[in-house]
Formats: sequence, C-alpha cells, structure tokens
Amino acid sequence: FDLETSNMATIIHVPSEDQFLCSICLDVFTDPVTTSCGHNFCKKCITAHWDNSDQYLCPMCKMVFNPRPELHVNTFISEMVEQFRQNSRQEVNSSSSELRAAKAGEVPCDVCTASKLKALKSCLVCLTSYCDAHLQPHLTVSGLSRHQLIDPVENLEDRMCREHNKALELLYKSDRTCVCMICTVLDHKNHNIVPLKEEYERVRAELRRTGIQEIQRSVELSVEVYTALMESVQRSLNQFKEKIQEKQRTTEKQAEDVIKELEQEICELEKRSTEFGLENGMESSVTLLERIFDVVFYYLIGFQTFQENAFSSALFRQWEELVQLQTVRQFMTNFCIFENC
Repeated sequence: FDLETSNMATIIHVPSEDQFLCSICLDVFTDPVTTSCGHNFCKKCITAHWDNSDQYLCPMCKMVFNPRPELHVNTFISEMVEQFRQNSRQEVNSSSSELRAAKAGEVPCDVCTASKLKALKSCLVCLTSYCDAHLQPHLTVSGLSRHQLIDPVENLEDRMCREHNKALELLYKSDRTCVCMICTVLDHKNHNIVPLKEEYERVRAELRRTGIQEIQRSVELSVEVYTALMESVQRSLNQFKEKIQEKQRTTEKQAEDVIKELEQEICELEKRSTEFGLENGMESSVTLLERIFDVVFYYLIGFQTFQENAFSSALFRQWEELVQLQTVRQFMTNFCIFENC
C-alpha cells in the first residue's frame, strides 16, 4: 500500500499535459468522464459526439456501448486537472516576471505596481509607457488606438512641446531647435525644417562614417609606424652585418700575417739546420727540435693573444690547428732528415 501511494504521489506531482488532453477537443479536460473501456473525455465533448451519432461508441477504441452509458464526472481526474492548471498558471506567471521584468537601462511600465515589467511602447498622448498587458487597451479600444505610440523612452515630458502640448517631431536645422507641427505653422515659417527622426538617422550615419574613417586612419598610421620601424631594424641589421664582415676580413688578414711569419721562421730554421750539417749527431737534432718547439710555442702564445682580441674564436681554432699541423709536419720532416729516415 505504501509503495502504491508513493507511486500515485509521484504521478500527481509530475503531471504531463498529454495526460489531461481530451482526444475530441484536443484541450485540457473540462468535467472529465471515463467510459467503461477506460478512456477519458470532456463530458460535453463525448455527449455531443453521441448525440450526433447513430451508435454509442468510444472515439478512441471504437468499442460500442448499448444502451447509452450514463456518464459521471471522474472526481479523481478532475482534481488532477485542476492541480495541473494551477501549476501551469504559476509557471507562466513566474516565467513572465523573469523574462519581461525591466532591467537596468530599460524603460519600465508606468502602470505596473508590483514588479515593474519592461515597457513595449510609450504613448505621446498619455505620456505613459506600457508593458504588453497594459498596452492592450491602446490596441483594442477605438478611442485609444488613435494615440501616437513610439518605442519606449524615459522622460516623455521632455519630448512634448511645452507651448502646444504636442510631440516634438520636427527640427529647425538653422538653430537646431526641436518643434512640433503647430510651431512650424505659427512661428518659424522660413526655417529649414526636417523631420526629427530623419535628422537623427542622418547624424547617426555620419557619426558611423566618421568612426569608420577614424579607424581607417588609425590603421594607416599603425602601418606607417610599423613600416618605419622595420626599415630602421633593417638598417641596423645591415650596419651590424657590415661590421661583422669588416671584423672578419681584419681577423683573416691578421691570421694570414701570423701564419706567414711562422712559415718564414720555420724556413729560417730549416735553412740553418741544413747549413749546420749532420756532424753534431743526435745533440743537433735535439737542439733543433727544441728550437722548433720554442718558435711554435712563441707564435702560438702570440696568436692566442691575437685571438682574444679577434672577433671569432672559431676562426682562431681553425688557424691554430692549421699552424700546428704544418709545424708538426715540418718537424717530422726535419727529424727524419737528421735521423736518416
């Protein structure tokens, strides 16, 4: 019993609209009745259906009843339908208040007393702004339908001519004064007159064009600044490349001079060793070897000092290896001569 009661409560609290629709009028049940076959209808709908039929049958399953059934309102379904209607009204009211309530910056309805709804129109005759519900008389009543309605605005009094109590709809372009139709007839007849709305659209379009032009000019200036910056960077880069190339040429020239001096010194040693002869034997070989090492060491130390002042350490390493290879090769040649290799 408890389980059935719980299930029944769930059905009651979560109703679906399809459960309460009459299959004849397709609307929510009114005085619902239940036939013996288990289908539900509005009492008026099923009664009218049987009154216009030769047979008393169910519109849903076509079950025939004979004699004509006596119908009674199903109180249980009737209570459920009433609860459904109340819930639906509460949801609609809550949804309407949430969706249409005037927000900050929006014009509220002047007639609403509790929650101020968003105004849809403002009346220049009544000087009042109306929401959808309160606007209906202006749409249906003949006397009010002649009132001039505009998009909702605040401070309607400021849009009315204080002298003639008419809407300010025109503009004198010469002195930029807003006037009503009566003002144009009685007062400034020689002024250049334009509709206020037309002038508003013209000024707005002009401001839009001006804004676009300012944006375009800003983009052009940005491009000019960027171009000038890139040119400056390119000039600096070219100058830097020239300095690097000049430094490299100077370094190469200095390295070549060092190599030439080293080669000349080695040649001089070779010449001396040839003149000296082989009579001193191994002692002469050792002496010559020491002399060659002294020369190589001297130039390597000098070349290292040169490298510290040079621009490229990698270039120094290449030249250093070249000098060492040439020196060792020459030394081995001389050594073989002295040793009769």
